[in-house]
Amino acid sequence: MKHNRILAGAAVALSLAAGAATAQEMAFFRIGTGGTAGTYYPIGGLLANAISNPPGSRPCESGGSCGVPGLIASALSSNGSVANINAIAGGSLESGFAQSDVATWAHSGTGIWEGKPAVESLRAIANLYPESIHLVTSAKSGINSVADLKGKKVSLDEPGSGTLVDARIILEGYGLSESDIQAEFLKPDQAADRMRDGAMDAFFFVGGFPAGAIAELASQHDVKLVPISCEEAPKICETYTFFAPDTVPGGTYEGNADDVTTLSVGAQWITSADQPEDLIYGITKALWNDSTRKQLDAGHAKGKMITADTALNGVGIPLHPGAEKFYKEAGLLK
Repeated sequence: MKHNRILAGAAVALSLAAGAATAQEMAFFRIGTGGTAGTYYPIGGLLANAISNPPGSRPCESGGSCGVPGLIASALSSNGSVANINAIAGGSLESGFAQSDVATWAHSGTGIWEGKPAVESLRAIANLYPESIHLVTSAKSGINSVADLKGKKVSLDEPGSGTLVDARIILEGYGLSESDIQAEFLKPDQAADRMRDGAMDAFFFVGGFPAGAIAELASQHDVKLVPISCEEAPKICETYTFFAPDTVPGGTYEGNADDVTTLSVGAQWITSADQPEDLIYGITKALWNDSTRKQLDAGHAKGKMITADTALNGVGIPLHPGAEKFYKEAGLLK
């Protein structure tokens, strides 16, 4: 009996030791995204799932997770680009998504970051996909141009969002300011609810199409996308060279059968230079493996646009050393 108790005790000790080893090998990695009605959040969920490989998972070659061994990643809703950068700088997020313009300004202490400490530790993992500037209006509002927003109730998105930054630039480019409109600062789903109730004329949203909040609104309410272009407002692209011409294809949103001209910026996955090189190397490698490719293609319309060939497009901040190591090994960077 005593012998059995010794064996049982030894088994418990070994079990505890194994559990401790597993706990030590486990790592958590948060991805700051945006509002749940936008594009950042579902894309963040896809990537978190792709790079995760919790202890005890089935091996990749057996149809299990192909992520980083021991990693548990999660996508967190946030206020967007500016908020994510501040959280990364403060250490409350390991990574996050940000518009290319906002990330570049933050790292260099210019643009909207002028007068604030530059976030010099900001590093890039990858450029993901183009984010289209949506200006959504109620069909009854009579708004056919950005210039028609004067005197109207317009949501510019929440403080801390990249959309707010770009909305102000667009207004300025068309000769307007916040004082010329009845400005509100709501998430896209909140602005859409207000539009349904007749209490909102228009709202801005910067993100990949189709955006859930806009698609749902368009299925219940007559809305239209308003074109934005540097032909109409050349000052925008002359001053802010990170904008690229873009088109929201006809049929993307119900009731909008024709293509709509707009502008876009890059959505980028960023982190801190303080994150371990091996970890970010593993994450970058997992991002571009065949398993992740299948998840991205099947998971979201914008997932198909996340490709290794465009991973370095428009990156205006330094790559994290771990990401840089992967891109060099993959022949994508000299």
